[in-house]
Amino acid sequence: MTIVVVGGTGLIGTKVVARLRALGHDPVVAARATGVNSYTGEGLAEALAGAGTVVDVSNSSYLDEAGALDFFETSTLNLLTFGAAAAVAHHVALSVVGTDRLARGEGGYFQAKQQQENLIRSSSRPFSIVHATQFFEFVGDIADSASRDGRVRVAQALMQPMAADDVADAVVRTALGAPTRAVTEFAGPEPGRLDYFVRRLLTAGDDVREVRADPLARYFGSALTERELLPGDRAVLSSLRFDQWLKGVRPAAVAAG
Repeated sequence: MTIVVVGGTGLIGTKVVARLRALGHDPVVAARATGVNSYTGEGLAEALAGAGTVVDVSNSSYLDEAGALDFFETSTLNLLTFGAAAAVAHHVALSVVGTDRLARGEGGYFQAKQQQENLIRSSSRPFSIVHATQFFEFVGDIADSASRDGRVRVAQALMQPMAADDVADAVVRTALGAPTRAVTEFAGPEPGRLDYFVRRLLTAGDDVREVRADPLARYFGSALTERELLPGDRAVLSSLRFDQWLKGVRPAAVAAG
């Protein structure tokens, strides 16, 4: 079965491609660097020819609602249209835990992600949507976005992040399975406050910025309720903890997974 990985040169995409190859598959890497552009449609017909599964882990370079919405609407419609023409049997998309709640409350980037999911659900294509919590690798971006004058003020909210390696594992397992026609949530093993994870990361990197939780702070422009970023009770949890990731320790059970 041919698997096409859209966004296959990005953080998650490269890990997905590597895992598929390790399992004996020969995935097609679809990205602008390989001559495939899901937004313009360039190279899509050729990339999807004979494909059984499309895995979309691409992302918009725009975080504002207008830019992100334009990207996700156009790219997703192209993938669904070209995928239908190629008789692709499984459309897999990576999205974010809490997208629906954030889209309703604040819009912005999350409104664009919600529209992506809506287009997939309303299509006639068999699909699976992977909802992942924030990546460990993303905590530094959270700190930088909330940093002013050497101080980091983050929202008073909980998060349950996971390693990008574990996100890739979740995407691969989903892609190799039957279409779920639903959303499946994946999360890290431990919830904690944003300021805890940000402080631990900065401390590990000898970053002296002061970190505090602030009831007025926003999360990339969005006002968060305390539990808005957390997964539901049925989420599939990974095993790698944040402190282990910081130390480069990966439990054998996780590595084998």
